[in-house]
Amino acid sequence: MIVGSIKEDLSLEKRVSITPETAKNIINLGLKICIENGYANHIGIRDEEYKNVGVEIKSSPKEVLDNSNLLVKVNCPSEKEISNLKDKTILIGMFNPSKNQNKLKEIFKKNIDIFSLELLPRITRAQSMDVLSSQANLAGYRAVVEAIYEYEKAVPMMMTAAGTVPAAKVLVIGAGVAGLQAIATAKRLGAIVSATDVRAASKEQVESLGGKFLTVEGSENLETKGGYAKEAGEDFKKKQAQVLEKAASNSDIIICTALIPGKPAPRIINEKMIDNMKQGSVIFDLAVIQGGNAAYSEVDKTVIKKGVKIIGIGNVMNKLPITASSLYAKNIFSFIRNLYSKEKKEFVLNTEDEIIKNTLIKKEN
Repeated sequence: MIVGSIKEDLSLEKRVSITPETAKNIINLGLKICIENGYANHIGIRDEEYKNVGVEIKSSPKEVLDNSNLLVKVNCPSEKEISNLKDKTILIGMFNPSKNQNKLKEIFKKNIDIFSLELLPRITRAQSMDVLSSQANLAGYRAVVEAIYEYEKAVPMMMTAAGTVPAAKVLVIGAGVAGLQAIATAKRLGAIVSATDVRAASKEQVESLGGKFLTVEGSENLETKGGYAKEAGEDFKKKQAQVLEKAASNSDIIICTALIPGKPAPRIINEKMIDNMKQGSVIFDLAVIQGGNAAYSEVDKTVIKKGVKIIGIGNVMNKLPITASSLYAKNIFSFIRNLYSKEKKEFVLNTEDEIIKNTLIKKEN
């Protein structure tokens, strides 16, 4: 059985799905691997490094697709790639089913099994495959780095002979994986950090990292059984806005990370809050690709309103593709290991397995 991978559209995505390290692990399962030439040159990994662990290099993407029983990608295949997919291939990646319905319908015409790893259940056995957590961790870190770069002032408190520089105040919206990493990073850099989230369990996590949790009075716990946030009611949103108006006006940097699976990002930082922020303040909106948590945020643009910078980077993973690829490739290997039977020497789609059942996208009638 052959596992294949081709380059992503490098104008949109710099991550790769297989590294030399994970290629070796996949081959040790008893599988073969083929990739197209120059597969990871853009992140400094030469073809020779893949060849040295037993990977076969093909001269074109089509040759890889023709020879693969299982194809691993980061994003949904392009129309050209879909046309070249062979029947009964297994496809694994992060395919955002709600946004790519038309493409997925075309893929289903070829009798292909599609696994989208954003749909993994939050269970212990799936942790090593959890692409959302591995990538969100990096996103939270990088968001703080990017925001501080744009802030143009020192972040930690500094006591000098010329006077004292006050510590920057950072507000984190959403205390999931990305938000918690943002809190930890901002604290390490010396900022005063506060955070808010609709899930009650977040309070303890925020405080354990040295942040102050902003509680919305009379709020209920808005957490799904899977550990994700769910949409808040209008009453909660009004109370949250009152709390955040004051917090935003006192903040130098706001990091937005709040997402609801399968739905547009909740609008949390409104125009009035931004109008009341100090000139020179920065908002980094990690949720911009799903509509954004902050007013005015636009994909791949920095919008300036009354001296406040609102930054929206569509794919923040492109800012650290080597680390992101390393973690993503390990997630992919763990998923393949769960899918492949050494005894049968084939991929087994056991739909009684919660991991396989949740991630397998079913064809709509």
